[in-house]
Amino acid sequence: MKPVAKTRDQYTFFLPIQTRWSDNDMYGHVNNVMYYSYFDTAANALLIEKAGLNIHQAEIMGLVVDSGCSFLAELSYPEVIEVGVAIAALGNSSLKYDLAIFKQHQQQASAQGHMVHVFVDAQQRKSTPIPSEMRDALLPYLRSQ
Repeated sequence: MKPVAKTRDQYTFFLPIQTRWSDNDMYGHVNNVMYYSYFDTAANALLIEKAGLNIHQAEIMGLVVDSGCSFLAELSYPEVIEVGVAIAALGNSSLKYDLAIFKQHQQQASAQGHMVHVFVDAQQRKSTPIPSEMRDALLPYLRSQ
C-alpha cells in the first residue's frame, strides 16, 4: 500500500542537495541507497547548523539505530532536490527525524522516511542525554503530535 505523500508545509528545515552523476544507477535513476545518504546529510546539517553540533570536537555523537524510506517518485541526475527535516520525537538520548525529499518547486514528496539517532559519549560509546543547549535549539523543529 502506497503511503500518502507528505507536503512541504510539514517541514521547517530544508537542505538543498545537487544530485551527482554517480548517484544514478544503471536504470538511469537515483539508486535507493542514495536516499538514505540524503536523509543522513540533512539530519546532520540540522544538528550542525541549528543546534551547534561540532562533529569534529563534540563529546557526543549520534549513531543511527533505525531508518526507513518509502519511494514515491523517481529522482535522477541532474536535479537539485530539497530534503525536509522535522523532529518527530525528542527523547532523553534519542531523536527521531521525519524526513522527506522534494523535487524543486514540487509540493509533494518524492520519498519520505525516518531515521533515529541515539546519542552516545564519543569516547565510551555509551548512551548519554542530549545536552540542554542542543535540546533547546531543536525544539522549534519538533512537530507537535
